[in-house]
Amino acid sequence: MTEEQDKSTPNASRREFLKKGTIAAASFMIVPRFVLGGKGYIAPSDRLIIASVGAGGKGQSDIANFYKSGKAEIAYLCDVDDRRSAKTRGNFPKAKYYKDWREMFEKESKHFDAVSISTPDHNHAIITYNAMQLNKHVYVQKPMTHDIWEARLLTEAAKRYKVVTQMGNQGSSNDGTRLMSEWYDADLIGDVHTVYCWTNRPVWPQGIAWPQPDPNVPKELDWNLWLGTAPKKDYVDKLVPFNWRGWWDYGTGALGDMGCHLVEAPFRVLGLQYVKDVQASVGSVYVDEFKKGRFPESCPPSSHITLTFPKTEKTKGDVTMHWMDGGITPERPVELGASEKFGGEEGNGTLFIGTKGKMYASTYSDAATLLPKSLTASANAPQKWARVPGGANGHYAQWVEGCIAGYGKTELSSSFDKAGPLTEALLMANLAVRGHDLQGGDVKLVWDNKAMKVTNFDAVNQYIQRDYPDGFKLKA
Repeated sequence: MTEEQDKSTPNASRREFLKKGTIAAASFMIVPRFVLGGKGYIAPSDRLIIASVGAGGKGQSDIANFYKSGKAEIAYLCDVDDRRSAKTRGNFPKAKYYKDWREMFEKESKHFDAVSISTPDHNHAIITYNAMQLNKHVYVQKPMTHDIWEARLLTEAAKRYKVVTQMGNQGSSNDGTRLMSEWYDADLIGDVHTVYCWTNRPVWPQGIAWPQPDPNVPKELDWNLWLGTAPKKDYVDKLVPFNWRGWWDYGTGALGDMGCHLVEAPFRVLGLQYVKDVQASVGSVYVDEFKKGRFPESCPPSSHITLTFPKTEKTKGDVTMHWMDGGITPERPVELGASEKFGGEEGNGTLFIGTKGKMYASTYSDAATLLPKSLTASANAPQKWARVPGGANGHYAQWVEGCIAGYGKTELSSSFDKAGPLTEALLMANLAVRGHDLQGGDVKLVWDNKAMKVTNFDAVNQYIQRDYPDGFKLKA
């Protein structure tokens, strides 16, 4: 960090702001703006004081993007791993550092306005809910939660506590998802009845046996704090910081990782809300000749999930959605030329099939395209939806501005009223995947959204709400 950057880092605490304001008020009845701060000054009321739980990896980039908004002060940092948080702590040396978010909340909650949560999936809900109970605005990485019950809890809590919320699926702020909504509303592709979403994930190990314990826990890592709401287990190497995604105790597989990016557009464009039923097929792993491996702790190496969504105000009937991961992709649309590439970023995409035509986009709803591609340039649809300045990169500033404005004052791209139903649908799909380990692979799971349970295969209902260990209880 350069000397100039260091001087501009927003490290003054709210207490310092108040102290300066009190001194100024004693000298002036009306205090001119230039006296308080001069050119570029941002008043305390226009600055968001943030505490971040998770300061490495995705947390590092989230924090950097909040800071780039110009209206965020990174005042507190929390991470269970001193190695991962080192760079962020160096970038914000005046931010107070904690390892345990519970201690940070207890000691500092009066001194910050909002919390960013960038942890593994299994700890999203408990940190987010505790922050909302303190009336703090929250930004949480995708998927919003690990379990369906948690998603419903947070969605309702956001309304009850009247806090500004955002999930970290930044593509929901991109122009592409709004452009496709306008194309659809203008009837350019007719009534959509089928959607395909696919990803090249997992890009981490899945469909494997649980590794042998490793007694050499890194001294910089608090393993028990990392486990948090998960069952107590001995430390294993390479689970931290990334490969946890492929284990059901911590992650939600490829669907949890990429679903919030790829399925967000169908939710917005078609007005989807909840799943009616779901079925899945999963990739097999053979450990010997005709000997199929069974690894219930690990997500499968690939899957094809079929979800049915009920008719909405924007569709004429039910919508069938196909989710494919592990390198499985849908058939190339006939409207594509033999040498034309299918999608923007290779390996990820969303395809809408309507009664009059088709459209597709890549990750984050980038490269929105009508088929055949020649139709895209000449598409004529009125703009109905305001664009987010900066698109996906503006997702962070949108939340910061929303927090400063206050609850209900501005619309956010992925507030919990939107992110909650999306997350629930994806986690519902994972019930069908997990059903294969419970001899339910051939069953179509029928979902009762109000009761929040599967009505025809009770064995999978155990995954809707977990039991939490002492010290990390989550109660409504």
